Amino acid sequence: MESAKHAGDAAVAVSKAYGVETMFTLSGGHVFPLYDGAVHEGMRILDVRHEQSAVFAAEATARLTRKPGLAVLTAGPGITNGVSGVATAHFNGSPVVVLGGRAPQSRWGSGALQEMDHPPLLEPITKLSFTASGADSVGQDVEVAFRTAVAPHRGPVFLDFYMDHLFSPSPAHEVHTQSPSPLEPDPDDLAGIARLLAEAERPVLVYGSDVWMDRAEEAARDFAETWRLPVIPNGQGRGILPSGHELLVTRARGLAFAQADLVIVVGTPLDFRLGYGWFGGKDGAPLARVVHIADAPSQLATHMQPAASAAGDLSVVFWSLGTACGEAGVKPDAYASWVTRLSEAAAAAIAGDAELLASGSDPIHPMRVYGELNRVLDDDAVVIGDGGDFVSYAGKYVEPKQPGNWLDPGPYGCLGTGLGYSIAARLARPSSQVVLLLGDGAAGFSLMDVDTLVRHRLPVVMICGNNGMWGLEKHPMQMLYGYDVAAELQPQCRYDQVVTALGGGGELVTKPSEIGPALRRAFDSGVPYLVNIATDPQIAYPRNTTGV
Repeated sequence: MESAKHAGDAAVAVSKAYGVETMFTLSGGHVFPLYDGAVHEGMRILDVRHEQSAVFAAEATARLTRKPGLAVLTAGPGITNGVSGVATAHFNGSPVVVLGGRAPQSRWGSGALQEMDHPPLLEPITKLSFTASGADSVGQDVEVAFRTAVAPHRGPVFLDFYMDHLFSPSPAHEVHTQSPSPLEPDPDDLAGIARLLAEAERPVLVYGSDVWMDRAEEAARDFAETWRLPVIPNGQGRGILPSGHELLVTRARGLAFAQADLVIVVGTPLDFRLGYGWFGGKDGAPLARVVHIADAPSQLATHMQPAASAAGDLSVVFWSLGTACGEAGVKPDAYASWVTRLSEAAAAAIAGDAELLASGSDPIHPMRVYGELNRVLDDDAVVIGDGGDFVSYAGKYVEPKQPGNWLDPGPYGCLGTGLGYSIAARLARPSSQVVLLLGDGAAGFSLMDVDTLVRHRLPVVMICGNNGMWGLEKHPMQMLYGYDVAAELQPQCRYDQVVTALGGGGELVTKPSEIGPALRRAFDSGVPYLVNIATDPQIAYPRNTTGV
């Protein structure tokens, strides 16, 4: 028999009106009415084994579909377990709504199970964090949560409900969904940027995740191609210019950033990944002038003073900036030789990779893994990185062919995102390959959620680069102190057997010649499958920054 309408029904009905198709959760009594509402509204409930995976899955849903993601967490430890996921969504600008349970108001202050005032804990890492005032306001409060999450600059919102309010009757709420009005950039700001480009001899464009999230990928590609500008992508900016594009100069990144006289950064912070916004100044070159463009004024850099900046809907920015470039007399011929130089340097670097990507060394060189993976990836494959050194190789040697097909933890650098991201990717892209790249350290955070993949019949290929250590810490410690501590893991630990024990498939690979056949077996298996590859522990990724 169908239960009576209650506040949980109202909350789910509003969520569904905002495009939510899946509720990610881990079962908890404080939020039973939300589950009942999902049953009434025909919304999928996908339950995980750790709350962090529920929030990571909601975040990845938002990043892949560009619709808000929904996680439902029970009170107390259910919510504290999800905090790292909320923080990751905050740093990635992902529109996620987290609905939480809360001890009953009728018992508040008397020591009820898992009684905790959650919003102050979440406030620093959300756009809005609040408690619904009563059963009658639930529909309205949930709409405020979603409307806030999707407005520029996007980000997570937390809303919890007193348990007794959720179980109480609640009136239906008429939802008025509407897309946020595009923020128009200041024409004078764009004119100033165009003038800088007209004066430049060595310009570089950097495209970040918000270009994708703002649905501006076509305008961004058109702008780069029209004005013949070399592009270096960052985060989900990868794939806007597909692998092999003549203006994609990722592999000449060092030269580009060292010698550029103008760097235009669009849709990503000027953080540690981009040298905090300092470019040029190498080999006698002066410091580059820097332009920062964001989807909202709140995202513009304040720790340094760019030569120019602009904020607005990024599609509008690209279209209007193109017009301004024409009016300013930008002539691609003026920097054509620079583009050629970067293109040739990128091509040379790619050619120079061939030997290590096909390395026959034993123990296995990590680059051989990516040489084999690139042979079997489809153009629409979703590639997910969760790890340190092993995933850094992926960022360098796996180049997406389409936008929106790359996921990594982003600037917060939180390990353990991988299984939640994989769950979401399989739902969002049911016909695509989904590949999760795991360091053996990262595998320890969330591998139990393979059980979730198995229970919900979500096949994912997992590749574990297993060097038996925390590589991102071990090598630097040895360099600093001549020794290392707290950096060892089990050599050749059988993570593949964990996956098989949970109902999936897997195997251990110790020889380079075994990698390709193992990957093909994984893709053909139709189940969650982990290829556990023992890589050389002596090889450290040659990074230029530690992020501090």
